Amino acid sequence: MSLPVASANAAIHLGEVSKVFGKEGSNGAYRAVDKLNLDVAPGQMLALLGKTGCGKSTIFNMIAGLTEPTTGTVSVSGKNPFSDFDAFRGKMAIVFQGDRLLPWRTALQNVELGLEMLDSPPTDRKQTAKHWLVKLGLGGHENDYPHALSGGMRQRVSIARAFATNADILLCDEPFSALDESTASKLRAEFLRLVKENGKTAVFITHSISEALEIGDRIVVLKRPAMIAYDVSFNQDTSPEERTQIRARIGEVLAA
Repeated sequence: MSLPVASANAAIHLGEVSKVFGKEGSNGAYRAVDKLNLDVAPGQMLALLGKTGCGKSTIFNMIAGLTEPTTGTVSVSGKNPFSDFDAFRGKMAIVFQGDRLLPWRTALQNVELGLEMLDSPPTDRKQTAKHWLVKLGLGGHENDYPHALSGGMRQRVSIARAFATNADILLCDEPFSALDESTASKLRAEFLRLVKENGKTAVFITHSISEALEIGDRIVVLKRPAMIAYDVSFNQDTSPEERTQIRARIGEVLAA
């Protein structure tokens, strides 16, 4: 396990964060996150792992600035993502479970969407979009509409759209769960390579132990309400035996 990142140097910081839906103390109140402390280092690929309902998506939404904590502090690159939401235009990109492509736009035009919102010049955004489509193996499909693409190809367009804005932070909400395992495995490897090559910080939500081990260089296992039950870091030099031990420990934590 690695030592916690100092908050001042963290790309993402959650300090004593709790999130309660409904009026706290009432019968209908639901505590999704409970006094969570979590720091994510710049350049880290963090896999957030846990059972359905453990608070993963709530944490994701707070980091994305879509909801604010009931108590505690959330900061991304030193700013509050909820109150300073506009400051994160082009700084943070999201890859969803579904590709969320606009059906009336071509692959190229879908990748250009974020760049349009950032007022990038038409020539520049077209060049950037084409670059990322080629990078993700979709050269020659720039003018195809989503209905003409396979599920894996559509998700590649979605990933290209996220990288095209050159955002420092990528948030991924089970982006490969709807794909067959062969396609998902290829995309995971490709996504991880691009994150590392381009020095991105990424938070990847998953409920799959295998996926977490495949894509993360750090895994945080959550128990309900979202609290850290296990936090482990590893790298390419981690032996198969150690990975087997990590897998077993994660299984024990999730079964508890």
